Amino acid sequence: MSDKTLTCKDCSVQFIFSEGEQNFYKEKGFMNEPQRCLSCRTAKKQQRRGRNNFSKPNAFGNRMEFRFGSK
Repeated sequence: MSDKTLTCKDCSVQFIFSEGEQNFYKEKGFMNEPQRCLSCRTAKKQQRRGRNNFSKPNAFGNRMEFRFGSK
C-alpha cells in the first residue's frame, strides 16, 4: 500500500491519504476513503458542533450534571 492523492469534495484541493492513515482506516473498519482535506474536515466538525447544544461548555466546564429527586 502506498500514499494516495485524493481531491477534497468541498474545496477541490488535493491532499495525501498516507499509508498510515489507510492502515488506520482499515483497522477501524472504515469502508470509504476520506472525502475532505484536513481543514475542511475540521470546519465540518465545528459546523456540526455548533448545531448541538450539548457540545457547548456550560458554567461547570464540559461536564453536565443531572440531579434526580427533590431537594
